[in-house]
Amino acid sequence: MSHTSGNILLHFIFSTEGRRPIIKAEFRDELFAYLGGIIREMKGTALIVNGVEDHVHLLVRVRPVHSAAEIARVVKANSSRWMHEKWDSQFAWQTGYGVFSVSESNAAEVTEYIAGQEEHHKKHSFQEEYVAFLKKNYIEYDERYIFD
Repeated sequence: MSHTSGNILLHFIFSTEGRRPIIKAEFRDELFAYLGGIIREMKGTALIVNGVEDHVHLLVRVRPVHSAAEIARVVKANSSRWMHEKWDSQFAWQTGYGVFSVSESNAAEVTEYIAGQEEHHKKHSFQEEYVAFLKKNYIEYDERYIFD
């Protein structure tokens, strides 16, 4: 009998198309719950979902059967369709996304960081935050393309 095990924690970050501030307070909690529900449907666990008007963060525990690219595609496509039907026919996510591996020993720290998004973004823009993540994770980037 074959059995695959894994404890994979991923921190996803993605913004609205053009970083438009369209994640409105009146549906934000419902959208975040919906994002968590998509992860549950994929047999994963959303440890925390939070964000502000122009982007979201998800810390998720996923199964080894799913790639980060597949998770991002399914989450963004399904939530975008849901937003179109329920709240805003013009809603769209950015084309790309950021995904960063998280060790179990850092899960609490990342959870706290994601929970503090409102406060964090009083001081730092999404662009500043995202570039800091890229640098911290030694990811080469070209500013002309990272915010498409």
